[in-house]
Amino acid sequence: MTRSVPPVSPSVSITPQAVYHNRRTILKLLGLGAAALATGCTSQAAPPVPVPETPRRAGTLAVSRRTDDAGGEAQTPYPDATQYNNFYEFGTGKSDPATNSSRFKPRPWSLEIAGHAEKTGRFALEDILAGQPLEERIYRMRCVEAWSMVIPWLGFPLANLLKRFAPTSRAKYVAFTTADRPAQMPGLADRILDWPYREGLRLDEAMHPLTLLVVGMYGRELPNQNGAPLRLVVPWKYGFKGIKSIARIEFTEQQPRTAWNVAAPGEYGFYANVNPAVDHPRWSQQTERRIAGTGFNLFGNRITTQPFNGYAEQVAHLYAGMDLRKYF
Repeated sequence: MTRSVPPVSPSVSITPQAVYHNRRTILKLLGLGAAALATGCTSQAAPPVPVPETPRRAGTLAVSRRTDDAGGEAQTPYPDATQYNNFYEFGTGKSDPATNSSRFKPRPWSLEIAGHAEKTGRFALEDILAGQPLEERIYRMRCVEAWSMVIPWLGFPLANLLKRFAPTSRAKYVAFTTADRPAQMPGLADRILDWPYREGLRLDEAMHPLTLLVVGMYGRELPNQNGAPLRLVVPWKYGFKGIKSIARIEFTEQQPRTAWNVAAPGEYGFYANVNPAVDHPRWSQQTERRIAGTGFNLFGNRITTQPFNGYAEQVAHLYAGMDLRKYF
């Protein structure tokens, strides 16, 4: 049984006229029925670079705000970003998610909210998205495997949603769980991880303005292989923290168990902040291979990796006083 999501507070619920007139079109494209989109809070991070408006093609999604948080770096072409993926629920090969995810059904969808919050329950996706404007943010994405992309994501700050459930003083972390559908996710038959996939953030990380709850990319709704219908993007962390096809969010008091940290704690830490000074046990993290439409040459297009993936100015204060080699 689904419940009504707590509404956005009045101070952030004023709908710009252009967004109001476009809302039915947006929702039709997202397959979300008649729920409304309204404006949310503006980011408190360092001022981003505005993105010039460009004509939208038919079938793409309107957005309320567009920013470039990747310093003007060239975007990875859409075919590469959707055909070169890690989503082990659909297979371990980079092309497996695109090949094996056609049976996955991202509609209808519901999200369970649990744990230390005043409002919990199961909520329909259309209620989760109601009252949230869609922003396009261009972020760098750095995989722990030392390859990277630049992707324009479409979503809204995770904090906008979490605040609506009123986490209590006992909530120190936020735990996320992926959908568990063996009939639609053939990779679940391979027990390389303790399924379902789990991830987590400290509450202050989850509430940071850069942390994005994503419903689309490149102006379109998310493909199955990229985490439809709802995924997380935390741009200063390695890509495996960006859990896909989220089915459950829980506010916890203790640090949650996460899939890769449980499977190989010496290789994949809970924090997973991009750090070129801390190598993976089996490869260097000082450089990365940028996938930018020139093919998947493992030995080409290498660039220097930046601390916190280039977002240190906005997020380094979250880890003041921490030994980032110990808490990797």
